[in-house]
Amino acid sequence: MSRRTLLGLALVATLPLAGCTTSEKDPVPGPSRAAGAMRLVAFESCAQLRDDLRAAAKESVGPWGFTGGMAMPSGAVPNGARAAVPQAAEGDKAAPAFSGTNTHEAGVDEPDMVKTDGNRIVTVDQGVLRVIDAASHRVTGKLDIGSYDGQLLLAGDRALVLARGATRLYRSSRKMLPEEPDGPRMLLVDLAGTPRVISTFEGEGTLVDARQTGGTARVVLSSAPRISFPEMPKVNNTGDRVEANRKVVDQAPLDAWLPGWSVTTGGVTERGRVGCGSVRRPPVYSGRSVLSVFTFDLTAPKLDDGRPVSIVADGDTVYGTPNSLYVANDQRWRLDMWRGRQTRQAQETEIYRFDVAGTQPPAYSAAGKVKGWLINQYAMSEWDGHLRVATTDESAGSSAVRVLRPDGDTLRQVGEVDGLGKGERIYSVRFIGPRGYVVTFRQTDPLYSVDLADPAKPRVTGQLKITGYSAHLQSVGDGRLIGIGQEADTQGRRQGTQVSLFDVSDPAEPRRLAQQVVSRGYSEAEFDPHAILWWPATNLLVVPLWGAPDDASALALRVTGDGLTTAGKIPAERSLDGYRPPIRRSLVIGNELWTLSERGLTASSLSTLDRIATVNF
Repeated sequence: MSRRTLLGLALVATLPLAGCTTSEKDPVPGPSRAAGAMRLVAFESCAQLRDDLRAAAKESVGPWGFTGGMAMPSGAVPNGARAAVPQAAEGDKAAPAFSGTNTHEAGVDEPDMVKTDGNRIVTVDQGVLRVIDAASHRVTGKLDIGSYDGQLLLAGDRALVLARGATRLYRSSRKMLPEEPDGPRMLLVDLAGTPRVISTFEGEGTLVDARQTGGTARVVLSSAPRISFPEMPKVNNTGDRVEANRKVVDQAPLDAWLPGWSVTTGGVTERGRVGCGSVRRPPVYSGRSVLSVFTFDLTAPKLDDGRPVSIVADGDTVYGTPNSLYVANDQRWRLDMWRGRQTRQAQETEIYRFDVAGTQPPAYSAAGKVKGWLINQYAMSEWDGHLRVATTDESAGSSAVRVLRPDGDTLRQVGEVDGLGKGERIYSVRFIGPRGYVVTFRQTDPLYSVDLADPAKPRVTGQLKITGYSAHLQSVGDGRLIGIGQEADTQGRRQGTQVSLFDVSDPAEPRRLAQQVVSRGYSEAEFDPHAILWWPATNLLVVPLWGAPDDASALALRVTGDGLTTAGKIPAERSLDGYRPPIRRSLVIGNELWTLSERGLTASSLSTLDRIATVNF
């Protein structure tokens, strides 16, 4: 799940990495300015950084320390939903046409469990990286990456493996119990011959997300302060527990908050820690996390320190274009505070924009604020110099679309349309050029069509009210949208996966042209659009299913002008014990449709869906 994200920088174009921690008594070099309402600013000194972090953490610590995670609204999309366009092989004319990862924006890749360049398929599953030759249907290379949870970015003969860390076992009495996983790791892998690790980067905390433009990857990590709280098994009074935890926070050194890293290449390890001069802050934060963006050149001979840019903040949503990186930060962490300290908090989202052109670390550009909370990265969209943002304000009981425009270092609101879905909340958003589409739901599903051609005067032009909801909206050509979600009865009770084809060519009258419902079914595509394959060359849509009566499979649909026809279902491969692990991903290479599960890869005819070959893992 895309935990809360990221970065910072205020007065300089880029931030140097301090390889070791600055003394808490030393001033931070360079000027600083008072915090504006929406600026990321530097701390005046390392001592101020330490004292402010302690003060914020003391306010947010509870009887059991920094417990739990951020309380997301029901149905929110984990780790930022995303969606895609097939792409052709770059610099390799021999490679057949192939599909890419389903991403939000063209030109910006997102990490996933499988990648292809049209000649080979690279997967990461259960701690093993595999390279499969697409032509011969053979595994040509394997590499143990030591982690059970990994994703990939691909650049030529290089792969960057993003691993959350291996889970080890420890013995407790007679049982073997899982320990907390190691910190996040990045492995730069050479794929030119037998796969081999060139460099390993180890960080702290958790992996939030990553974006790749060209050969440059920007990886977001979130780290918690390294503070050990007393167990106090005999103390039942929550007030006493909180006071004891506050005393521990008051004694914590600055280093407890500053994230560390190490890079190993050729058996040589370099270590460092983000310096206090490289940390920025928004106006309000919990002191429970530091978010950092690391920039890596995937074509370099090895990984370096990543030149981190850090911010003391609690955001979780990352949205990127080829030239911009946006980070959304709100106060939902307050919902996780123990009841004795929980305060009523306005539902607002701060948005920070960073320039990411070229290969340099992100440079802070502007910031703004909107009412309400985002559901995922699809709730933001940059177009024609403006940022469109869709949010739900549950305290007001409605949703809105707002338009922001850079004005100096401020993202200033220039337009708004409010009052969408009274008593409901947003389930999915898609912006396409000058138009936006918003789905809200409680018992029924209004699909709103929003005209954004005039940024100062956005307006709802039409709506369609149907049962169920779409958790993701996928563009499938001019005037057509696919909605993937759950069908529901008139009381809002979910009944199974639904795939809908919408005609949105008339802004005043959006219509549903066709619908496919799989009773009691669920799809990973409902919460992770990476699971969707849309191949416009043959109008093929592939959606993975599980929990349905016919067990795990991939549903293949043909999208015609006004309809959805079932091309077939590809059943998941059975394991030796008869279990069918669900199909997770689908991709196209040439005339073959590949489907991926933990059991392996299956190649089928793109035209007939007949099985051609199976690559067992």
